[in-house]
Amino acid sequence: MGCSYSRLLLVGVLLLQIPAVLAGLTPEAMAFVDEVVAEHALFKEEVVRLLEQAQHKQDIIDKITGRAEKKGWYQYRPIFLNDSRIGKGVEFWRSNSALLHEAEETYGVPPAIIVAILGVETYYGERAGNTRVLDALYTLAFGYPQRAPFFREELKQFLLLTNESAFDPATVAGSYAGAMGASQFISSSYRNYAVDGDGDGHIDLWKNKGDIIASVANYFAVHGWRTGEPVAIETLQVDKNKHGRFFFSDRDRLLKEVFEPEDLPNHAIADLTGAGIRLKSPAGSASMAYLMPFEAAQGTFEYWAGMHNFYVITRYNRSPLYAMAVYQLSREIEARLQAREEGSVATH
Repeated sequence: MGCSYSRLLLVGVLLLQIPAVLAGLTPEAMAFVDEVVAEHALFKEEVVRLLEQAQHKQDIIDKITGRAEKKGWYQYRPIFLNDSRIGKGVEFWRSNSALLHEAEETYGVPPAIIVAILGVETYYGERAGNTRVLDALYTLAFGYPQRAPFFREELKQFLLLTNESAFDPATVAGSYAGAMGASQFISSSYRNYAVDGDGDGHIDLWKNKGDIIASVANYFAVHGWRTGEPVAIETLQVDKNKHGRFFFSDRDRLLKEVFEPEDLPNHAIADLTGAGIRLKSPAGSASMAYLMPFEAAQGTFEYWAGMHNFYVITRYNRSPLYAMAVYQLSREIEARLQAREEGSVATH
């Protein structure tokens, strides 16, 4: 959809006169076109032609309203914490160890977290989605009122991204929510955080492992990852009645379903331990944490102190279930890799 600014000037007056009835778009969509053209000086005729190719798909609405993050932790965890995904993570780490080490040196983000993100998001790039991004964003921007403003902004970002990148906006595929590549970056994230990891002058988040790994690391670094600090610490001696006031809860839920940008860790470790809660591993008494109940079986809970880096993971996906899955998968992959390496050394 790319065009030069000079080309825009040549046809500007004529393009602004395209009637909505000829465009084949709804008045709401045409208002969006006018808005994005005015804001970003895009070529109106090409924006219209692209959006005319978009299809509203009910299955996209169905998927986003029934997403896995609405499950209990005991239902959610097995989706990502299983032998296949752990083993594949070890394989990915070993195959890309130099790139992972370079990313850690540059951005301060450990390989285990980068690998786990890719494992949770797309099974290490193998399941990057087969929904046209154009259809996903169009459907959600104009057919999902609950989050329409967010997806309209992402549709704008997609139009800008495809004006800057080499892929075809009419065919590029991703998730039902419009996320792209092995790292599942939405359009705004692609534009703001994707980096050219191997220095070849192009960013490819589908096949280029250097770009993929560096981009995930950059995302976490920009969002405040603290090198060497813990992500989460399991807690003991938590009494649901006695310590309920500390829970990071929301209305009638024991655990908030969505972490908003302002939802920083809200209790000092000293306050938790002072109330009789014990941590399985040490943390500074002044460190801030969430106290989070995760349903380990129906009606039975395990409790975790989520630290600052837990919050950073929720910047990738705002669900605490997602962040805990990434953390625990990272631990399992790292432990299995170490065991395999130690076993290899022992046999020599």
